[in-house]
Amino acid sequence: MSTATAKTELEGVALAAPDQERLSELLVGQERPPRPSALSASMTFGWRAMLKIKHVPEQLFDVTAFPVMLVLMYTYLFGGALAGSTEEYIQFLLPGIMVMSVVMITMYTGVAVNTDIAKGVFDRFRTLPIWRPAPMVGYLLGDVLRYLLASAVMLAIGMIIGFRPDGGVLGVLAGVALLVLFSFAFSWIWTMFGLLLRSEKSVMGVSMMVIFPLTFLSNVFVDPKTMPGWLQAFVNNSPVTHLATAVRELMAGNWPASDIAWTLGWAGLLMVVFGAVTMRLYNRK
Repeated sequence: MSTATAKTELEGVALAAPDQERLSELLVGQERPPRPSALSASMTFGWRAMLKIKHVPEQLFDVTAFPVMLVLMYTYLFGGALAGSTEEYIQFLLPGIMVMSVVMITMYTGVAVNTDIAKGVFDRFRTLPIWRPAPMVGYLLGDVLRYLLASAVMLAIGMIIGFRPDGGVLGVLAGVALLVLFSFAFSWIWTMFGLLLRSEKSVMGVSMMVIFPLTFLSNVFVDPKTMPGWLQAFVNNSPVTHLATAVRELMAGNWPASDIAWTLGWAGLLMVVFGAVTMRLYNRK
C-alpha cells in the first residue's frame, strides 16, 4: 500500500469518526418505542400462527378432510342401527361429533409449542420486552381459526346429508361459540405438555391417551342411559358430555342452563390451573 493511499484512508477514518459520534448521540437521544400491550403482543403471535398455516397448508388436513370422514363414517355405519335411519341419527350425532373433532385437534397446540422449543425459537421470544404469556396466548388464538374452520366444514357436510338445526342461525352460532371457548381453555393442557415433554412424538402420545377416553366415554355417539351404571356415573360428569349436551341443545333451539354453566365452569378451571402451570414452566424453561 502506497503512502498516499494510506494517508487518504486515515483521513477518511478521521472524517468518519465525528459522524459516528453524532450518530451515536442521535441514537442514544431517541426515546425507546412504547412497549406493546398484552393484546397487541398476543395478536401478533396469533397472526404468526396463522402465517404458519399459510406456508404449510397441508396441516389443515385435520380440520377439513378428517372431520368429513368422521361425519360420513359414523352417520352411515351406525345411523341405521342406533336410530333407525341416518336422517334421525345425524340430528343427534353432528353436534357431538363436532365437539369430539374440535376437542381432538386442540392437541396440535402442544405439538407446535414443543417444535418451537426444539428449534430454539422460544429462546428469542423470552428475550423480547413483551407480556410474558403472549407467545402462549398467540398459539391458542391462532388455533381458534382451526376450530372455526373445522366447525364450518362439519356443519356444511351435515346440512348436505340432512342435519337441520331447529335453533336456526343463532342457535348454531351460540353452540359453536361455546365449543370454541371450551377448546381455547382445553388447549392450555397441551401447552403444558408441550413445555414439559422432550419431543413432539411424546406430546402426541400423551395427548391421545387423554383425549380418546375423554371423548369416547361421553354422550357424543349414544345416550348414556344405555350404559352400565358405573360407566354412567363417569360419563354424566364428564366435561365433554356437558359440552356436547349444551351444543346439541343450543342447536336444537333450547337453553340448557345447567350444561352451559358446567361447561363454562370447566373452561374457567382449566384456564386457571393449566394456565398457571404452563406459565410457571415457561418462566423456568
